[in-house]
Amino acid sequence: MAMSTCARVFSSFECRPDPEYSGNFHQEYPSSCRFPGKSNSSPVRKSLASSFGGSPSALSSLIFKFPPNFVRQFSTKARRNCSNIGVAQVAAASWSNNPTPGVPPPTATFTAVDAPPVDIAIDGEELTEINVQLASLADGKTASFLSCDGSIAIHAGERLGRGIVTDAITTPVVNTSAYFFKKTSELIDFKEGRHASFEYGRYGNPTTVVAEEKISALEGAESTLLMASGMCASTVMLLALVPAGGHIVTTTDCYRKTRIFIETVLPKMGVKATVIDPADVDALKTALDKNEITLFFTESPTNPFLRCVDIELVSKLCHSKGALVCIDGTFATPLNQKALALGADIVLHSATKYIAGHNDVLGGSISGSEKLVSVVRTLHNMLGGALNPNAAYLIIRGMKTLHLRIQQQNTTALWMAKILEAHPKVARVYYPGLVSHPEHYLAKQQMTGFGGVVSFEIDGDLMTTAKFIDALKIPYIAPSFGGCESIVDQPAIMSYWDLSQSERAKFGIKDNLVRFSFGVEDFKDLKADILQALETI
Repeated sequence: MAMSTCARVFSSFECRPDPEYSGNFHQEYPSSCRFPGKSNSSPVRKSLASSFGGSPSALSSLIFKFPPNFVRQFSTKARRNCSNIGVAQVAAASWSNNPTPGVPPPTATFTAVDAPPVDIAIDGEELTEINVQLASLADGKTASFLSCDGSIAIHAGERLGRGIVTDAITTPVVNTSAYFFKKTSELIDFKEGRHASFEYGRYGNPTTVVAEEKISALEGAESTLLMASGMCASTVMLLALVPAGGHIVTTTDCYRKTRIFIETVLPKMGVKATVIDPADVDALKTALDKNEITLFFTESPTNPFLRCVDIELVSKLCHSKGALVCIDGTFATPLNQKALALGADIVLHSATKYIAGHNDVLGGSISGSEKLVSVVRTLHNMLGGALNPNAAYLIIRGMKTLHLRIQQQNTTALWMAKILEAHPKVARVYYPGLVSHPEHYLAKQQMTGFGGVVSFEIDGDLMTTAKFIDALKIPYIAPSFGGCESIVDQPAIMSYWDLSQSERAKFGIKDNLVRFSFGVEDFKDLKADILQALETI
């Protein structure tokens, strides 16, 4: 699997040692240097290399060098004029007045390869953890210091080089709406592919690129595109990849707003949709045989019943008919499930949920091949919906505790699901980690953990269920999940209150259904709170 260089317009920048300002640029960069995870034959790389008097392989971990006088002027201006601390931080750290002669910049670059599976156990049941491991292109040796997803979530896009030159441990926030060109000739070079740069804030941002590369590294994707929300990612992806008059297949259980978009907006473009049960492989085969399907789009696990789709199987079936497969992996996270490795073409996330994980930011992402993501990016650049760089920073910060949060949430949810299933006041529990779940054994095969959301039905009616929820003291009643704070909602009220009871029933939404997103609070406290609330009904 290849590590992302998504939307990267610069080579992989490293921090100090400081650059030497004398001599030719290309002499300081050995010919063994390569771009991480990319061919060195692209026109942009060739033009960049020729600009510095070297071959395409002569550009890696590049630090821009400026004459000392410019350095002093820029550094002074930056400290005096930059109101944004992130930009001032970049300027102050990037161009030092005290270079260290004779110390070359680091030259090792890295890409992702398959790592040996690691066996782990959840409540006595052995599972296989899928990891992405990093290896040096220069010597082919495994970079053992980044062998697991937890380390990758912390350091990918940053420790191994980022498109911002800075000594800061954390990635600065680059708050800018546009990027300038020093001369008209440089702008022309940019337009004609001889100069690499960002251009406009809607098309890309250095802070956002770091967040994108973290997600790419975890998913084993060539490229990732972050957008303003999960729904923005879903809708732009569908509009970009499904042509007018196309035909898609989706599943019965899914996020309601996604269903509404498919049912009300896509038909205006002549797009038809076939809706099947998540586990109905025969229905998928029939749809593929009878129609020219463009895309199969589903969540796995689904919302709110946590149904699981056999990603490997449906990918083989769809690809045999020329159809693409997009998996919304929001409920799984990149740590619990590797949809691309299982055969999907695109994996989508609402980064608002587990990826950011702190209930304080909106964001959505799609990851996949550079070819497919570029198609979506082209439309995204026209429609807007760009992620704010401050939001990108919050996502970066949130991902550094992703593995710790997911471990806690996986464990708490599994234990509580078993407790709830055995409780006399609970009629039914929906959780892939339970043997009673219809896709339990499938989930064990394609997931390393079952997530932090448990759906269950109270043995009672609408008001009895509301009484249970109101008796809870720890979770917030809110329409989200995946954060540090536990969240609970009653879908019949939170998401389907505009429909009658009979209309809700068509989607399987009963009045007594509860969706509980477990945060990172202590298990004992959550258990005690839920049990005391059940005692009130």
